[in-house]
Amino acid sequence: MIHRWDIVTIGNLSRNRYWGEGDERAVRPALCTCTFIDGRGFRLVVDPSLADREKMEAELGRRTGLELHEVSAIFVTHAHGDHHAGLPHFADAVWFAAPGVAEAINKTGKYPKPVLPASGTILEGIDVIATPGHTPDHHSLRFSWNNRSVVVAGDAVMTQDFWRHRQGYFNSVDSAVAAATMEHLASIADILVPGHDNYFLVR
Repeated sequence: MIHRWDIVTIGNLSRNRYWGEGDERAVRPALCTCTFIDGRGFRLVVDPSLADREKMEAELGRRTGLELHEVSAIFVTHAHGDHHAGLPHFADAVWFAAPGVAEAINKTGKYPKPVLPASGTILEGIDVIATPGHTPDHHSLRFSWNNRSVVVAGDAVMTQDFWRHRQGYFNSVDSAVAAATMEHLASIADILVPGHDNYFLVR
């Protein structure tokens, strides 16, 4: 079902306690990890990260060889703005998010067309899975590739360090639920793409 996948932008946190930085103030601009998934009949970008069109176009081309109009679908993991900053650049694509996320983004009136609600299995072979904790309606994607289970986790997992400690971010709405979500992901993922770091092997 999935021909290939890759990271378009490797994200970073605005502040990282595992680098000795406090939670009180931002040290740098936040950037989320953006992932590309190429499947049968679709080209999907998860969490389009760059608000600058030229930068988004350059990163997509550098990492996938594609132009913006060649992407057919977008999925947004949750409603925090850094995870859909690049949405307007993909005007030719269908925009998806879990129902609560789609509703929250659409209510802002920020974009010229709606984000469509999605659940279950989307496109062909990609599962939308509930991963609450960072936000109540956060959802991630899971798919099979080369006999491995890949989870594009969004901010259900911030970085590999936060994963290792089963720690939510300072702005997570429920740290206990975030930790439980990570435990669940540990049972279903072989490869994990966090929200603000490069992908890593779970096992």
